[in-house]
Amino acid sequence: MTNAVSTPAPEPTTGGKRRRRVVLDAIEAAAVWMVLACFRKMGVESASNVAGAIVRTVGPWLSFHQRALRNLRIAFPERAESERAAIAVAMWEHLGRMLGELAHMDEFDCLAGTRVEVVGIEYLRAMRDDGVGGIVFSGHTGWWDLLGKSINQGGLEAPVIYRRVNNPRLNQIMHRARTDVTPAYVDKGAGAARTLISGLKAGQHFMMLVDQKFNAGIAVPFFGRPAMTAPALAQFAVRDGIPILPVRCERLGPARFRITYYPPLAPANSGDRTADVAATMLRVNQMIEGWIRERPEQWLWPHNRWPAETS
Repeated sequence: MTNAVSTPAPEPTTGGKRRRRVVLDAIEAAAVWMVLACFRKMGVESASNVAGAIVRTVGPWLSFHQRALRNLRIAFPERAESERAAIAVAMWEHLGRMLGELAHMDEFDCLAGTRVEVVGIEYLRAMRDDGVGGIVFSGHTGWWDLLGKSINQGGLEAPVIYRRVNNPRLNQIMHRARTDVTPAYVDKGAGAARTLISGLKAGQHFMMLVDQKFNAGIAVPFFGRPAMTAPALAQFAVRDGIPILPVRCERLGPARFRITYYPPLAPANSGDRTADVAATMLRVNQMIEGWIRERPEQWLWPHNRWPAETS
């Protein structure tokens, strides 16, 4: 009697992989749509509370949780492990609340002073009226999706430079949820660079989140460690004199936020363009780092901000 030899299953063809990806994308998008639809049926505070509780429970079991803890050890080596763990759990609750609140984006009025308190709006309006193009920048702190709406309601048209979600169906759902009254979103990449260059020359404005890893960028200290940082913001400010305006979002409670606009950040001006770009991005990183230190549970800690060997 001969032993049966099992034959490995053939590798899926390229077409098979593509069809499987399309099916998985459709399932993922349908699941998110149903979740948002459920949260939409609740009041905004209830949606925030329920979503926050769910993700607070589930988040620590996800693989991304270990990366969040690793990043917290890099940023806060002086803090106890238990304190860093508490920050990570609170971050998951914050991200969950954002999901519940996203289903009610159209209910947030950044000028009414009820759920959103806006400070320093005069700096935004001065940028609107100065006759030149400019960039409003921030990081992934608080509910960053609310910033585009605040800018638009404050009277400045500023398309948001963003990273497209890999799942195209899910990207459409998220885009519709975010853009009830916000300006256009411009997909990050080579096309965005061309749009920025031509738009700024024509006096247009843009919104950028500048705290994520950019492998083709420059190494700039962030929490005392080198972090690859996109230099475009500083390049426009140093080379072309484009004003760059910081804005920050903070969560104050369930479905309650403060958005603060700061005076334009002055770029370095030594005459050495390369050094000035690096020095300006250091100022940007230091400002965002300060915001994170004040409210660490409201930053996106699972993001792979530092090189893998940094520990």
